[in-house]
Amino acid sequence: MKTPVIRKPGSIALLGSRSRRREHGVTMILVALAMVAIIAMAALSIDVITLYLAREEAQRAADAAALAAARVISISGLTGDPADTTTLWQTVCDGSTSPASMAATAVATQSAVSGTAATVNVTYSSATSSSSNCAGIGPAFGVNPLVTVQVKRTNLPTFFSRIWGNTGNTVSASATAEAFNPSASDANINGGATGSVTPVQPSCVKPWMVPNSNPGHPLNCNTTSNPVACDQFISVADGTIQNQGIQPITAGGIIGDTFNLFADCAPGSSCTLVGGPPVPPPQANITTGTFVGGLPATPNLEYLPGLTSYSSVAVPSCSVSTGLVADYEPAVAGCDQSTSYQCGVQSSVAVSPANAVDRTENPGGGTGDTATGVACLINQSTGQDTINTLSYPYQITAGSGNPNAALNGKVISSSSSIMSFPIYDSGGTTDFSVNPTNVTIVGFLQVFVNSVDGSGNLNVTVLNVAGCGNNATNRAVTGSSPVPIRLITPP
Repeated sequence: MKTPVIRKPGSIALLGSRSRRREHGVTMILVALAMVAIIAMAALSIDVITLYLAREEAQRAADAAALAAARVISISGLTGDPADTTTLWQTVCDGSTSPASMAATAVATQSAVSGTAATVNVTYSSATSSSSNCAGIGPAFGVNPLVTVQVKRTNLPTFFSRIWGNTGNTVSASATAEAFNPSASDANINGGATGSVTPVQPSCVKPWMVPNSNPGHPLNCNTTSNPVACDQFISVADGTIQNQGIQPITAGGIIGDTFNLFADCAPGSSCTLVGGPPVPPPQANITTGTFVGGLPATPNLEYLPGLTSYSSVAVPSCSVSTGLVADYEPAVAGCDQSTSYQCGVQSSVAVSPANAVDRTENPGGGTGDTATGVACLINQSTGQDTINTLSYPYQITAGSGNPNAALNGKVISSSSSIMSFPIYDSGGTTDFSVNPTNVTIVGFLQVFVNSVDGSGNLNVTVLNVAGCGNNATNRAVTGSSPVPIRLITPP
């Protein structure tokens, strides 16, 4: 017979208490390991966020730099000589010391990446090749030039990942911008079928409707077996630029053409004569007529006031409309962002508002709305910006009246004297007896306004031309210039 085991009361509880005391050290180890993991993850998160922010800074710098270089290409008129017949491309975008590359580098280095300027690499390309020298790419570059900027920041310091031996990181970003000129966007030019001209629809266009007639070239100037209407700015068939080339290298080249622009309205009256026939449609090189201050010197080109239906922004205080159309002079002196000058829209197509001229406004004369608005915009009385066209690329110098006083006397790439206005198809049977008169816009001129005289005549120099033809029906490319710049790669 077994003897029963008698345990003292509380002995089981005593054993459990001793077991728990032995587990106290394990808990501390687990907590310590968890804290190491948490700290490591926090440290890694800080480094990842640092790299992410640096990457975003690099991307913003690349975007801005690519757009800056494309703008230099746009206002240089390079696309007005798409085959580089003048061999002047290299003066715009040949290597790191060219104006376009220097503009890209200056903009990119202004935007520090994690507190330090990054290295910048600029290349130019077409659909088939790329190079740091745009002149070596070939004629394809002159269609719609592309510029790519890569921004790289090396040895980016890390805070905690150096524990694992990582003492520096590299972030980089790239962006590609395009200077889009629709003049060469017809598929036939690029080896396809005709009829797919891509139009443009620039904003802040000045309301001056000019005929498609180049005053610097006589009618039927080409008498070869394949005649070209070289008295036109652009071909209405496919939007190609006529008289391609850059002055002073190309005699008669469209880029650098200088002529006088004046209103096709008798000063002091409406454009539609009371009790008489309407004023004749605009023409080039007028040799007869009565104008305030005498006939403008040739070459000259008439314009009619465009239909403006919206108020403008950024209108200088010195501009006060005195004409019958309240929105006209502010559109000249400021920026009419809302009036849609739709390149390539046929006049028979109902658009709102229509591309039209409005002869209830008379902008002519030395005190007319055009002269008053232009003189105010370019700061003519206080010292306007000037342009030097004796060499290429043309240089614009800030005048004493430039809103940014620090730029006085310095070369600039943006000026209030750079303006754009539409070209309408003057070869059709437009009925100017009705008002407003719908017209078909077939292109745009971008000019530098040199001056406005006491008779209200403008002297302008052509910086670029954009043509869209008569069959442009695709969705328009928008921008502030008739040769707009745009980023074509996602950030």
